[in-house]
Amino acid sequence: MSYTLNKPKTETNNIRKAVYAGSFYPANKEKLAETIENLIRKADKNPPNLPANKKLKALIFPHAGYIYSGLTAAYCASVLKGESFNEVILMGPDHKIGFKNCSVSEADAYETPLGTVPLNKEKIKNLTADKTTFQYIKASDTTEHSLEVILPFLITSLKKFKLVPIVMGNGNVIEYAEAINRIIDKNSLLAISADMSHYLDYDKAVKKDKNSIKNILNLNSEQLIKEKNDTCGIIPILTLIELAKQKNWTPTLLHYSNSGDTAGDKEHVVGYGAIAFYENDEEKPEQNKKKLLLKFARETIERQLEKTTVKPDKNLETKLKEHPPFKEIAGTFVTLHINNRLRGCIGNIISDIPIIEGVKNNAIKAAFKDPRFSPLTKEELDKTKIEISLLTQPKPLIYEDSNDLISKLEENKDGVILRKEIKSATFLPQVWEQLPNPKQFLSHLCAKAGLLPNAWLTDKPDIFVYTAEHFEE
Repeated sequence: MSYTLNKPKTETNNIRKAVYAGSFYPANKEKLAETIENLIRKADKNPPNLPANKKLKALIFPHAGYIYSGLTAAYCASVLKGESFNEVILMGPDHKIGFKNCSVSEADAYETPLGTVPLNKEKIKNLTADKTTFQYIKASDTTEHSLEVILPFLITSLKKFKLVPIVMGNGNVIEYAEAINRIIDKNSLLAISADMSHYLDYDKAVKKDKNSIKNILNLNSEQLIKEKNDTCGIIPILTLIELAKQKNWTPTLLHYSNSGDTAGDKEHVVGYGAIAFYENDEEKPEQNKKKLLLKFARETIERQLEKTTVKPDKNLETKLKEHPPFKEIAGTFVTLHINNRLRGCIGNIISDIPIIEGVKNNAIKAAFKDPRFSPLTKEELDKTKIEISLLTQPKPLIYEDSNDLISKLEENKDGVILRKEIKSATFLPQVWEQLPNPKQFLSHLCAKAGLLPNAWLTDKPDIFVYTAEHFEE
């Protein structure tokens, strides 16, 4: 059986060279093609059980030398046969440099012996917009092997695609997942480069790796983090797990091996796992809850506008009131945006009414009673994106001084209430995206409360923190 090689052409000298051709895998084009095809044939002789009629969304590849991990990687290449993706978002761990956050590439293409792969420059630009979480680190781009060794397998199985290469260092996995989620579309494949345990003896490695695989298949991030000497690629894997939870993707094991099964001894082995993630047609109850609340908020505003082009479900409110998730008591905020600009935001942090009532009341207030804006019009509604936040009960934050306050605030997680006598204000956790510096965050919050911007430094206001689950259309 033959496989069509992907050989996209580029007219640029800005190409990231194939640094590890000749060491991790053959440098000769014909030899490399033959090696991969033979490995795929071997994988095809013992195929895994795959879900029927489900869309493939992500793969975990091993990234060792092909004599060690090539067979396991070939299982990923095998399930890609017949698939079509416009792009591959390839995420791997940092082995060489040691940095925080993520490195992307400024190259126009990545070179392999099988051809060059063009980069999706537009989506890379999207990732690097904030200049902090995703940035270009030349030393990483030119020396990291975890991405490069995956490309020949991808090229062999996919006819044509663009690449978004990301090397991940330590950082906020939730933040990584949110950024990746912004650039995913239905034609995107996520490819994760990760090995399993390192340098245990054979039996210990198998036991350790089976446990890690179980945690990945169960999307159990917390337990996976607790394990030691587990996965080389833990950050990309945790990012994928977070996305899988959000999108209800179901993982399935394709193959497991270690270097003791292939070309190494059994005293100090490295483990390799191939895992595929598939789209699930059935939505999780939590996802359904979010969609229903967003639909209800929009229809509430539509009814206020007497909008006739869309017929609201008159029974939706009654249905929602009957279900336990919507009977819970929680603070709610409804936020409106038009073209990424605020168009209204009203909410209550502490509530004594069910979520459904809070969303209804605050949707109306955000649209028509926010004193900063004129009432929303029918023409504006179609351009409006609705966001809902569900809040936990605020808790007092005890601190000694301003430095202690800053050290105790959890950026990108805490919603903050600042109160001094009768003056108070709050920022939802999402505001950290616009004000990532804690000092700037607190100064703006003081100003919002009608205090001097440095009041958090001089007056020791009361601080309360809470978390928020937010979701948008």
